[in-house]
Amino acid sequence: MKGIKKYIAAVALMGTATGASAQALSSGYFTDGYLFKHQLNPALVSDKSYFSIPVLGNVNMGVKGNVGLANFLYPTSDNKLTTFMNSSVSADEFLGGLRKINRMGMDMNMSILSMGFRAWGGFNTLDIGLRSSTSLYIPKDFFEFMKMGQSGPNTVYDLGTMGVKSTTFVEVALGHSRQINDKLRVGAKVKALLGGAYANMNFSNTKIVMNEDMWEVSANGEMNVAIAGLSIPTKEESGAEYGEGEGTLVDFENMEMGTPGLGGFGLALDLGATYEVIDHLTVSAAIRDLGFMSWNNNIYASTNNEAWRFEGFKDLSIDGDSENSLDNQLDQLTDDFESYTNLHRRSAGGKLSKALAATLVIGAEYEMPFYNKLSAGFLSTTKINGPYSWSEGRFAANISPLSWFEAGINYGISSYGSTMGWIVNFHPKVLSLFVGMDYIVGKVGKQYIPLNNLNMNLSMGLSVTF
Repeated sequence: MKGIKKYIAAVALMGTATGASAQALSSGYFTDGYLFKHQLNPALVSDKSYFSIPVLGNVNMGVKGNVGLANFLYPTSDNKLTTFMNSSVSADEFLGGLRKINRMGMDMNMSILSMGFRAWGGFNTLDIGLRSSTSLYIPKDFFEFMKMGQSGPNTVYDLGTMGVKSTTFVEVALGHSRQINDKLRVGAKVKALLGGAYANMNFSNTKIVMNEDMWEVSANGEMNVAIAGLSIPTKEESGAEYGEGEGTLVDFENMEMGTPGLGGFGLALDLGATYEVIDHLTVSAAIRDLGFMSWNNNIYASTNNEAWRFEGFKDLSIDGDSENSLDNQLDQLTDDFESYTNLHRRSAGGKLSKALAATLVIGAEYEMPFYNKLSAGFLSTTKINGPYSWSEGRFAANISPLSWFEAGINYGISSYGSTMGWIVNFHPKVLSLFVGMDYIVGKVGKQYIPLNNLNMNLSMGLSVTF
């Protein structure tokens, strides 16, 4: 059964090694001088026109998760670290710290060029930016299987669905926002998307049955990888050794990267609005990334979707040179299982169209009548992305005591746990500088990786205003 654990663990590590779609800083949603809140809701505008310093104008990078490093690494008596698989770590201690569904993600949103200006009866924006998103989804039963193995005469693990998904593309966005009347403002963005890379690997209907007479594993696994110039041959094409029925197995060891190019093309639309319900109270809503992406050079592979069974060793011989020796039968067991779990390439070089992961944003802000430089707000964000979907609610307090300075702090509860966020924004004449975090870092390890929930991000930017 070690082969099962190694293979599924490799899927998990793919998610932590690759670099979810990212967005602007949520902590700046209710901050008047934050120049990039139009990326959260296209109806929102800043007080000033601006153009960003190339690459440095708006950088937002972070990781998130409802588990952290402390869930998988444990201190030993000699002040070293060991993994959760060590016998010194009890199953109750390890499994007690996990969620039913364990999520991890990595986001990056970097503006290569951004500008905003007033013309044509409203406020207009141009954004050219790089967006990268990776998400990982693993049920608790998978880790229970890794830790416990066969724990009784009849052990069943129903792992359901698990997978990792990564998308990278360049976005070119044109936006326009205008005041309709004293209370209503609307905005929209049209976006052209230039594909970089897409990868999606998942296992569904995964079930492991272990009893005294037989082990049985069933899973439907598939993979789509679309990267311009990438070639992933089969074992038959690469000339590698393979057994009967294994010629179409994917040979990752001999994949090659040719001349890079455009990985695909897509279109998307953002829509938003704000409305002053009563004096001092404004509500807002937006739907972002309504659209699709068509990827080139897609490589599709899948498992054979048949149950794999092991019913014990047959006619076991103690002679090391015999065909039925324990070593030979263990080798055959490993080969049979690897053949079952490995992916067979079904097609290469085709097209793949996928809907984008849309985001729904709803906000409400109340400006204090006794001091109009102080406000309180609530922001709800929901990412619609199949098994990688998540939601978040933030309560915020914001203050702008000076015409060139404002700050905000907020508390959020999400699918990744609870967290604090903040922003400070300096915007005297000519320049605008902001720094903020949606996830304040808690306790970290020596490598500065969060020990508890894997929530950490930093957003900052420098722009010229006029």
